[in-house]
Amino acid sequence: MVNITMAIPDELHAKMKLMKEIRWSEVSRVAIEKKIASELMVNEGELQSWAVRLQRKGRKGRFAELKKKGLV
Repeated sequence: MVNITMAIPDELHAKMKLMKEIRWSEVSRVAIEKKIASELMVNEGELQSWAVRLQRKGRKGRFAELKKKGLV
């Protein structure tokens, strides 16, 4: 496992010191994991939106073309 160093305000550090039973590294790890999952969902949503727009663009005018050929 990799160690990281974080800069936090002195006031926050003082409050953290009062809660010695809390594993702050675990709190940080969970927060980082949630942020990554959230960003991945946003990126996935953007990708899906792009795919839908691309699909719609490809289908645009297809009905008129099929109607012109007498297929619908």
